[in-house]
Amino acid sequence: MHITLHLALAAIIGFGLSEARQQEHDIAYYIHPCQKSAPNVNECLTYSANHLAMHFRKGIPELGIEEVEPIVIDEINLSLGSGPDGYRATFKDIQAYGVSNLTVNQVRSDLNSLQFQLTFSIPKISAVAHYRSSGVLIMVQATGGGEYWGEYEGVKAKVYIKASEVERNSQKFLHLEDLKMDFSVKDIQMGIKNVHNGNAVLEAALNLFINSNSQELLKEMKPHIKKKLMVAMKTFIDNLFSRVPYDSWVIQ
Repeated sequence: MHITLHLALAAIIGFGLSEARQQEHDIAYYIHPCQKSAPNVNECLTYSANHLAMHFRKGIPELGIEEVEPIVIDEINLSLGSGPDGYRATFKDIQAYGVSNLTVNQVRSDLNSLQFQLTFSIPKISAVAHYRSSGVLIMVQATGGGEYWGEYEGVKAKVYIKASEVERNSQKFLHLEDLKMDFSVKDIQMGIKNVHNGNAVLEAALNLFINSNSQELLKEMKPHIKKKLMVAMKTFIDNLFSRVPYDSWVIQ
């Protein structure tokens, strides 16, 4: 009787350990799980987010992420002033470098309502693009085109995520319900070069205006940038949530 009981207990314990090892093995290498009931769960989620960001920089083939940079934005428009002489500029094929070098500074969460707020920083983002403009800028006819460059240092951002829980194949997954974000840039240097037709006067006038009003220009461009970034972020989060079970992220 005692031998049978011991064998039964050993079998149960062995099965439990095997199951735990299997669950641990099943957790993807780019995921760091956190215990929901842990008093420092937000600190754990912050570490987990940085763990994911570290692998994101290298690429995560399992999520279809091969080459992370450059981050590409198809087009951003800028409008200053009204009327026929108002300045208009279109930036196309924007390529941004340095975005993936982000650090998640803090995660605040409500795991019962599945709400998350992430605060993160990026030391520097470098961007290049093709641009075309029209209209008058500081009394100079600014119709033309060329190459744009920008250096954005001290980037800080906040992202808000609201999710819901869905069940699929007896596993719990998250579904993105709402996504909001905002960002600021401490220092900006930007300009244009290789202006079409070699118009040195136009190039000098534009560069003077751009660098004297960089924060104001960013403010005008911000709604367009946020809209484009939100699309890219939503695609990434949807992909992540659909492939990684919530149970792998947060252990009940």
